[in-house]
Amino acid sequence: MKVLIVGSGGREHAIATSVAKSDRVEKIYCAPGNAGIAQLAECAPIGAMEFDKLIAFAQEKEVDLTIIGMDDPLVGGIVDAFEEAGLRVFGPNKAAAILEGSKAFSKDLMKKYNIPTAAYENFDDAEKAIAYLETAKMPIVLKADGLALGKGVLICNTKEEAIEGVKTIMQDKKFGEAGNTMVVEEFMTGREVSVLSFVDGDHIKIMTSAQDHKRALDGDQGLNTGGMGTFSPSPFYTDEVDAFCKKYIYQATVDAMKAEGRPFKGIIFFGLMLTADGPRVLEYNARFGDPEAQVVLPRMKNDIIEVMDACIDGTLDQIDLQFEDNAAVCVVLASDGYPVKYEKGHIITGFENFENKKGYYCFHAGTKFSDNGAIVTNGGRVLGVTAKGASLKEARKNAYTATEWIEFANKYMRHDIGKAIDEA
Repeated sequence: MKVLIVGSGGREHAIATSVAKSDRVEKIYCAPGNAGIAQLAECAPIGAMEFDKLIAFAQEKEVDLTIIGMDDPLVGGIVDAFEEAGLRVFGPNKAAAILEGSKAFSKDLMKKYNIPTAAYENFDDAEKAIAYLETAKMPIVLKADGLALGKGVLICNTKEEAIEGVKTIMQDKKFGEAGNTMVVEEFMTGREVSVLSFVDGDHIKIMTSAQDHKRALDGDQGLNTGGMGTFSPSPFYTDEVDAFCKKYIYQATVDAMKAEGRPFKGIIFFGLMLTADGPRVLEYNARFGDPEAQVVLPRMKNDIIEVMDACIDGTLDQIDLQFEDNAAVCVVLASDGYPVKYEKGHIITGFENFENKKGYYCFHAGTKFSDNGAIVTNGGRVLGVTAKGASLKEARKNAYTATEWIEFANKYMRHDIGKAIDEA
């Protein structure tokens, strides 16, 4: 098979690494890719939203399967475009990708089908939202309706903060058109857990759990980011939690989308909050999480191509999805100043330390080749250093040891990724 992966981040590098393990794959392409993916795949300088160019490339190279890694092209309808061109593609179509593309849609879906989530109201008028906040209980959560690179959520502790947040999202348009509509949501407390799943329109297979760290600074301080690190599995995702979610959340979501005439094929990412009253859905994503993919996929035993084929063909119920009985931790090496302002173009050294070291991975996120062929920083999140271990504590120790193998100017990371493990 020839496989094309669309995207350029650590998630796509993790997908490419899994695809490369498949005996069925002889050639991998990636568009646009990055310096790490280029070691596994032939990269093409085509943007993820350039649908016509991607289709022409897939046709020219006689690609057998295209895997869409990113949210923007999915919500924009790339799967529909590929299918119309007669090309086989993995991911939800535009009608189904709205599950991530509109928080207002997903909240309304959960309410309609009794899927447990936080109480909320949707607003498309800033003045009405502010009026609602005058009598609302604090703290409260404000969410831009559309895609905002994982950063469109504001947690407001006071009424003044909340009113300012409405202005930021709806009037100042900090998150662009994503803020035309806004969800105002009850603030929930508890452990956050991420659960990824494969879906074929009717059936769902749950992957192992993970836990992300969104804030930029140690102690969950600072601004929200795309993710500063993650670990898998979550010790807080117990058998009891799993049983509840299987009964009330996972299959219920698949059935709800089908009932709405939007059958979902691809990846559903369940962002869960484990509250005192039981698990609640925080959010849905319509693709692999980043950096969750970097700890979940290395632990998956199955051939990823076989699983994706089953999702497309509606035969997922025949797949026995299995994961290794171990753990993985990913620590993101970022550019100092992320997620606000940071420098690019710094040379990265130390990649050779990962060669032939089983259970250690260095997933590239924001990297590229310089004019003279050196690998340099090219983003806020630069690398995802991932390591496995027999236990979470061992995996955490291994991952932090491996962060010392890589050097670049203005390298920054959190030092408490997986610290919650010690409290489990």
